[in-house]
Amino acid sequence: MEARLRALKGKASDKRQTSTFTKAIIKKKIFNILKNLFRYLFIIGMSYVLLYPILFLISNAFRDKVDLLDPSVVWIPKHFSIESFKLANEILGYANSMKNTLVILIPSVIIQTFVCMMVGYGFARFRFKEREILFGILLFTIIVPMQTIIVPLYVKFRHFDFFYIGRLIGLFTGKPLTINLLDTPWTFYILNAFGMGIRSSLYIFIFRQFFRNMPVELEEAAKIDGCGPFATFLRVMVPNATGAIITVMLFTIVWHWNDYYLSAMFFTDNLPLSVMLTILNERMNLLNNLVNANDIYLMRSSVLEAGCLMVIVPLIVIYIIGQRYFTESIERTGIVG
Repeated sequence: MEARLRALKGKASDKRQTSTFTKAIIKKKIFNILKNLFRYLFIIGMSYVLLYPILFLISNAFRDKVDLLDPSVVWIPKHFSIESFKLANEILGYANSMKNTLVILIPSVIIQTFVCMMVGYGFARFRFKEREILFGILLFTIIVPMQTIIVPLYVKFRHFDFFYIGRLIGLFTGKPLTINLLDTPWTFYILNAFGMGIRSSLYIFIFRQFFRNMPVELEEAAKIDGCGPFATFLRVMVPNATGAIITVMLFTIVWHWNDYYLSAMFFTDNLPLSVMLTILNERMNLLNNLVNANDIYLMRSSVLEAGCLMVIVPLIVIYIIGQRYFTESIERTGIVG
């Protein structure tokens, strides 16, 4: 009898343990389902917030004049039209403005990336007395707004005198020899070459952090092979800095593409897309010879949104193509720290 009672108690205990274990598994599954549901809802909500401006631009840019007056049209137009894109292309002078933008962008990206990489390598690897002071000044320039130095920059480029050679020539000719660099891409090239381009101090900081984390043995091996500092930089450090280079290049492309302030100050004729977009609304009035005044009034918002979409589409394409490399490069660069 005692053995049977013990067996029955053991079975009851096993059943209770099994029941408790089953309840724990069910609770864990419910918790995981709720957690994943909350996560998906959060991601979908944040995605909507981030994508809303793009969706709004697309929805309004493809609307016909009839849809602009139809209150029942919320997101999907009833009559698709590319008339707004045609007008925006006409006003922006899209092909010419794109050419002006690329003339500034491509050399600036190459020059700025290389110069910032070289300066960042110097701060990371070379030891000299003024290193910490100079790096502190560099960090200070991150918070100095460009508006504080734009006037002397404008005057300097209006009467450009490289290392005051023109003034020296002026002692013999009676008139200083200066060059007007305004309305030329050389204004950006020179700033980038001397480490004063758009966000150059931030890019130098990124490269410094990257090169500091690279093993010293690479440089020692290069020295044994007979490489000097510059050869070590070009042959050893640059090939291993792919992650930092991709990060800086993508940042440089975006900031040069979107730059309005410097472009508006330095250019009056050969305007890039960023400046042309800001005056798109004003230039709508120039279309009187193409469409009547009522059409201009109705399509003003649609044309503006079409123009915005035409400007940001190249950046979206670049991001879609390079987002994987961009994400990997940020992880390797340690930009967060």
